[in-house]
Amino acid sequence: MDLIKNTGISAQKLHTALALWPGLGGSQSTLINHTENATFRLDLPQGGKRILRVHRLGYNGDRAILSELVWAKALRDDTGIKTPIAVAGNDGSLVQRFAVGPSDQQHYMVLFEFEAGREPLDSEDLIEPFKQLGQLAARAHNHVQHWALPSDFERLRWDANSILDENGLWGDWRQAPGMNAVYRPVFDQLDSMLRERLHRFGQGIDRYGLIHADMRLANLLINGDQIKLIDFDDCGFCWHLYDFAAAVSFIEDSPQIPVLKSAWLSGYRAKRPLSQAEEDEIDTFIMLRRMALTAWIGSHSETAFAQSLAVDFVPRGAVLAHKYLAKFR
Repeated sequence: MDLIKNTGISAQKLHTALALWPGLGGSQSTLINHTENATFRLDLPQGGKRILRVHRLGYNGDRAILSELVWAKALRDDTGIKTPIAVAGNDGSLVQRFAVGPSDQQHYMVLFEFEAGREPLDSEDLIEPFKQLGQLAARAHNHVQHWALPSDFERLRWDANSILDENGLWGDWRQAPGMNAVYRPVFDQLDSMLRERLHRFGQGIDRYGLIHADMRLANLLINGDQIKLIDFDDCGFCWHLYDFAAAVSFIEDSPQIPVLKSAWLSGYRAKRPLSQAEEDEIDTFIMLRRMALTAWIGSHSETAFAQSLAVDFVPRGAVLAHKYLAKFR
């Protein structure tokens, strides 16, 4: 079977699945991203483009996926934040199912309208993009505090246990590539410190709720003076400041972090208050996210992206852990 590299998806079955939506027959598909899910750009024969997301098996179910789409639409309608627009299938449902792999297991799939724009580059001045990220986070947090969740709303809960436990949502950080007897002790200490500080910090409505949870530059599209926020697949209930931690994913040891944090806080506080006590705890959320990513690299080892990070992610994380522990001991 002709499987698309590293995705476990059959190109032939994917082509067949396109019949679930109107007007996609004969489209050319191009894989543009494969991390949690596989995302394809569809070039339609009559012109135009669409984005097709094929969900990873066993992550989010249909009700959770629909809840994601409901919140993204509510943000767009209620706040004007530019979010992805889902396209219904022939049966009127936004969430479709089809066996696109070698087995009979059905993947969930969502089709989106194509959004023009580009993500900011690491080589650019990132101060303004981080201000924009801070403003978007604050606007989203404001919205959730006053939005009545639908009765059947279902999303993941990101907390100390679901991130740090052995059966964590993204896997077990203890099984990450390179996690050996040299590095394990400092990560164990970090685990304990994070649980202690998060318990003390609490989950009050002013600091914990529904968030995007992956609000990094890769999920920001800039098109002229328009800023668009995409990929709500990880959205769930978590601490608000986790949205900043996600923004610095994979670059937590960059010397630019203090400047980027200042820019993000400036943007955030322009739209929503943030106490000094919350600001003082930002490093905790950076390290919590780092632990989540450490687990993710191990549990997603089949993806090229995880493979590219695995070589030195644990040693670099150990350096960050030592600094964090020294700060709060």
